[in-house]
Amino acid sequence: MSNEITIRELKPINIEGGFVVDGFPYAGLANAIATESLINTTSKFELAGVLDSELFPPISIIRDEIPNFPARIFVNEELKVAIFSSYLTPHESLHRDVARTMLNWASDHKCSLIVSSSAIKTDEKPFVIGVASTENAKKRLTDAEIPVLKNGTVPGIPGILLNEGAITKTDIIVLLYKGQETGPDFRAGAEICMALAKIVPGAACDLQTLMSEAENIEQHLKQTEQEAGPLRDAIYG
Repeated sequence: MSNEITIRELKPINIEGGFVVDGFPYAGLANAIATESLINTTSKFELAGVLDSELFPPISIIRDEIPNFPARIFVNEELKVAIFSSYLTPHESLHRDVARTMLNWASDHKCSLIVSSSAIKTDEKPFVIGVASTENAKKRLTDAEIPVLKNGTVPGIPGILLNEGAITKTDIIVLLYKGQETGPDFRAGAEICMALAKIVPGAACDLQTLMSEAENIEQHLKQTEQEAGPLRDAIYG
């Protein structure tokens, strides 16, 4: 069975010089909640592509009477932002392929920055801090008044993005939030979305609206993960 991840673009996409936002859930749902909130609270995002692989669970996600691929690309050409959005957490064996697919797509579309996020265990006081692959990306964090992580570990897709970005001199930012073993993820999702809005010009950043939207999104994502469990088990054992 092939690990290859394919992207099918549904319309012409022009976001040269813009941003790619990684919305794949990892170590909790906060990243996916943040990006879904950004799509729902910022106007003019349109479905522009879908991702597929033989190792993705064979499932259609129905939302508002419309079938959806589990992993999709939403684009706002006015803001020059593309969001890789996923209802499902990719299996660990796919993390490298997802990250490299995103990097290649961003390069093909001449984007200037990729932004991801991840939970982290840290004693640093701010709820959201950042780490960057290049000095230019680090300056973006400084300009947005987001503290920079000095020491730590970033796992999964965000970690691979950082490593590849450091080698290829690709600007990558990973926003890091304090992970928690229990409790809802929607608060962290809203905080990440607020931080994204500092980096991506024109993105929505009304916290009260985000909190309400994020809580609903978390419920939908958890339901989808539960329903897809048997299909994922059939693939990976």
